[in-house]
Amino acid sequence: MSAKRDYYEILEVPKIATAEEIKKAYRKKAIQFHPDKNPGNKEAEEKFKEAAEAYEVLSDENKRARYDQFGHAGVGGAASGGGFGGGMSMDDIFSQFGDIFGGHFGGFGGFGGFGGSQRGRRVNRGSDLRVKVKLNLKEILNGVEKKIKVKKYVSCSHCDGNGSENGTSLSTCSTCNGSGVVTRVANTILGQMQTSSTCPTCNGEGKSITRKCVHCNGEGILREEEVIPIRIPAGVAEGMQLSMSGKGNAARRGGVNGDLLIVIEEEEDPNLIRDENDVIYNLFLSFPMAALGGTVEVPTIDGVAKVKIEPGTQPGKVLRLRNKGLPSVNSYGKGDELINVNVYVPESLNEKERKIMEEMNKSENFAPSPSARKSVFNKFRKMFD
Repeated sequence: MSAKRDYYEILEVPKIATAEEIKKAYRKKAIQFHPDKNPGNKEAEEKFKEAAEAYEVLSDENKRARYDQFGHAGVGGAASGGGFGGGMSMDDIFSQFGDIFGGHFGGFGGFGGFGGSQRGRRVNRGSDLRVKVKLNLKEILNGVEKKIKVKKYVSCSHCDGNGSENGTSLSTCSTCNGSGVVTRVANTILGQMQTSSTCPTCNGEGKSITRKCVHCNGEGILREEEVIPIRIPAGVAEGMQLSMSGKGNAARRGGVNGDLLIVIEEEEDPNLIRDENDVIYNLFLSFPMAALGGTVEVPTIDGVAKVKIEPGTQPGKVLRLRNKGLPSVNSYGKGDELINVNVYVPESLNEKERKIMEEMNKSENFAPSPSARKSVFNKFRKMFD
């Protein structure tokens, strides 16, 4: 499967483009690749969908911010096998056109005139669901598949979601004859003016219910529990939001389902502290170990690692384990594990230990060297630069 193209590249706009520039760029692409202008051209149809997906993200301030920070993984779906993003049907795409062109498109046949196209039937959309998922560092390191149980509105199985008894007790709206719109003609000094508006009888649905479904009371939806498998990519971070297209609440009487928004929370690790893609471990050495050197084991995200301590290691020294941190959510590189060395000074000594320490204190080797003094001074200076 080929990698997704950059959304800014698809619309041929810079990353600093304004909302109006993005809208103009999408309008241009939509006209260029519209199926009515390119009948039977699969490549043009794919580019048409690609441009619509790019606009859906870049026209939304929150989605655009997540995309700029996390790439495609920050705005797409987390369904297993489904990948991120996409999932837009032609109905979804054409529902955007009223905002883009100022008119309304009813489907493939409604392209012929930007100002004069009629509004199609109203398409309901279900509301989005938001869930929080807690992950530990190991799950963030490798990515994880989880199953989550959510209470949501689902399509009523007794009426196929249309709200009528047995799904068949429907009649064509007599007011709009099933079109979902009513057209009025008014005489003005400029001549006859034609206007279209949503049908007030059927609310734009084009059909009326003659007998309601007793299970959903004509709403077409029921509240139930559903177990949803999700795939969370490696490298996600606290507060990041992923979305699964169409996994939110079902729409009343058919239509487009809402999205499932997955908010990432990180469990606190008992040993490691996350700093972007790096992790930090505070290592405490005994005074003899710092002076004599040796080997110690330190925890990593997925196990332990042995680290060599050089004789005379000073407190504040930072050791680095390459590529033992977390990956970027876009798979560009991996962080390190930083080991911050501390030397533990005993808080109390017995008589024997005290005598040993007093003897050592007389040695010149236990007096700070000029290089050590300079190192400490430089560290403090950097703190205030």
